[in-house]
Amino acid sequence: MSIFAALADPTRRGIVESLARGALSSGEIADQFDISASAISQHLKVLREAQMVRVRAEAQRRIYELDPQGVNELAGWVDELRSYWATRFDALEAELRKPAGKSRKR
Repeated sequence: MSIFAALADPTRRGIVESLARGALSSGEIADQFDISASAISQHLKVLREAQMVRVRAEAQRRIYELDPQGVNELAGWVDELRSYWATRFDALEAELRKPAGKSRKR
């Protein structure tokens, strides 16, 4: 599953936002939502498969945290969009700053 498909679900986005503040056990994650622990487990599975979260065992607990690989992939995509729009806004600004008497190309 792609990162975008995984993040399309509001519960999964909420999980990612919670993990952005720090690692949590599966129980701590489940406590934040009004759905069953098994449903949270399924959401975590989807996020793991999309490489947005990773898990480690600590005794009997499973600790989840954001996966830097998936986060970096998402950040790279956002950076590309920013770059695209920044150049267009710069061109628009330059055009708008031209004196009113000069004809503008359309």
